[in-house]
Amino acid sequence: MMKLLVLSDSHSALSFMRRCIEALKPDVVAHLGDHYDDGAAMAEEFPYIRFYQVPGNCDRYRCDWSEPQILVPLIGGVRIFITHGHLHGVKSNPYRLISEAKKADAAAVLFGHTHEACCFCEDDLWVVNPGSCGYYGGSVALIQIEKERISDCRILRQSDIQTLIEG
Repeated sequence: MMKLLVLSDSHSALSFMRRCIEALKPDVVAHLGDHYDDGAAMAEEFPYIRFYQVPGNCDRYRCDWSEPQILVPLIGGVRIFITHGHLHGVKSNPYRLISEAKKADAAAVLFGHTHEACCFCEDDLWVVNPGSCGYYGGSVALIQIEKERISDCRILRQSDIQTLIEG
């Protein structure tokens, strides 16, 4: 089983991100922007974990603006569409983004920007927004991949992470 931790809109919440990585022990992390440098700091701190990152709308001066706005890697044999969401108008409607992810033959689309966590499957496409790890107490998404398919997806809040840490 492979674990993919999805972080977004961190807005300098490094300690929460660090606690999530340490508690969940993911194989892969996707940081969806808004404080791109936070993801870069975590990638440096955890060099044995594969990181994927895209910039968000607040990252103009936090990274090289030529960084790709969309990534579509294979993770555990599963095609994942990764973006921040601001270029697809997700605050008003996620369906333009969903349509683009389906055209890319993705099994999941990961986006942030709204700070509202969601995780659901629609027409064989997982739609995942981890919420914000920097606001509202913090939330992340955890995706489990087994035998080249997504077997589970869930939103974890700060209280869930604390429960894991306390054992």
